Amino acid sequence: MQQGLDAIAHPGRRAMLTLLLAGERSAGELAEHAGMRQPVASQHLRVLRDAGLVVVRKDGNRRVYSVDFKNLALLRRELDSFWQPRLTALKDAAESAAADSVKSPTVRRNRKRKR
Repeated sequence: MQQGLDAIAHPGRRAMLTLLLAGERSAGELAEHAGMRQPVASQHLRVLRDAGLVVVRKDGNRRVYSVDFKNLALLRRELDSFWQPRLTALKDAAESAAADSVKSPTVRRNRKRKR
């Protein structure tokens, strides 16, 4: 899990992963769309590959990348299990605060503005 989190921590890698969600792309296309030079993009793609989030295949003399949806789903489940209890607690607190404010509304005083 940590390797996956580290991989998506970088905005450029997230951009590449987002592009790959629409379908496979070559390393050159990913570099261009992410605004990176080819060697830098290749390093970032290696991080994504080592984290198991993308897979690569050779197509002639180029490398074509695609999302490994199984591993991406595993990362998503881990993130959901981390955030879901916290989001539920936040929702409950917000609903409780809203209910309390309805029960005892704040009295507003009309104040004249000084000019």
